[in-house]
Amino acid sequence: MISQMTSHDILSLLAPASLRGRLLPDHPLADLTWFRVGGPAQVLFTPADEQDLAAALAALPAEVPVTVIGLGSNLIVRDGGVPGLVVRLGGRAFGEIAVDGETIRAGTAVPDMRLARAAAEAGLDGLAFYRGIPGSVGGALRMNAGAHGGETTDVLVEARGVTRTGEIRVFAHADMGFAYRHSGAPGDVIFTSALFRGRPGDKAAILAEMDRVTAAREAAQPIRERTGGSTFKNPEGGKAWQLVDAAGCRGLRRGGAQVSEMHCNFLINTGGATAADIEGLGEEVRARVRAQSGVDLHWEIKRIGVPA
Repeated sequence: MISQMTSHDILSLLAPASLRGRLLPDHPLADLTWFRVGGPAQVLFTPADEQDLAAALAALPAEVPVTVIGLGSNLIVRDGGVPGLVVRLGGRAFGEIAVDGETIRAGTAVPDMRLARAAAEAGLDGLAFYRGIPGSVGGALRMNAGAHGGETTDVLVEARGVTRTGEIRVFAHADMGFAYRHSGAPGDVIFTSALFRGRPGDKAAILAEMDRVTAAREAAQPIRERTGGSTFKNPEGGKAWQLVDAAGCRGLRRGGAQVSEMHCNFLINTGGATAADIEGLGEEVRARVRAQSGVDLHWEIKRIGVPA
């Protein structure tokens, strides 16, 4: 087992909560990530709605780890799997979008590009940058996701989430503690929805901007590969890809993992890679960049679970 507590133990702890969502013990996670690697969740939980999620979290003792995953686009699941309860939000309860004047509320399972499209259709400008982010609203909140000159802090009004003890809370923009690719909100909160504010704009012009973002992304990034998006955060005043390139890492391989020839801030699974291959390659790149330039690159991709 991947922890001293078995999946049966976790299911037994959750039984009194009479949950309505799906509970799947020892469930594979590789197919839920864009890298297509990694071990199983000890228990995978897909809650029926926010109240179902709150009931599950309230029922679990603090010593049981809880991990949330989204679309799996910016994620490495380690080969030994993820102990405890893994929460994956999905379905109608977390996938709805509602427009009200200049604001738009979205569930955290909504893909960022769908949020951008909904805002454009409503004639709301300012959210087109989400077209270039291959994740979901939940991930955008957690890492202040941004691209093409915009980021989440620019448009967020408030976020709603469930704490580790099962309390439903609303977080104002000031509570989120946004910094570059980072949120200072409590790490154990699972966000369930967010309210964004756009500004009136011309629908045709917004859609044209989204097309420009799409074309730029397709021309510069290996989006048709098994990848996790940007691997490292840009250091202050610099570009991560330039440092990786200068360190001679473009095309560098480890097992089935490779630094993309197209964009060297992307790691790809060329087929048959393990999570250890991908993470190990990333650490090798960091070491080479540090030796060549003195810059310590920081991971942008989230890594969860335990080694095999």
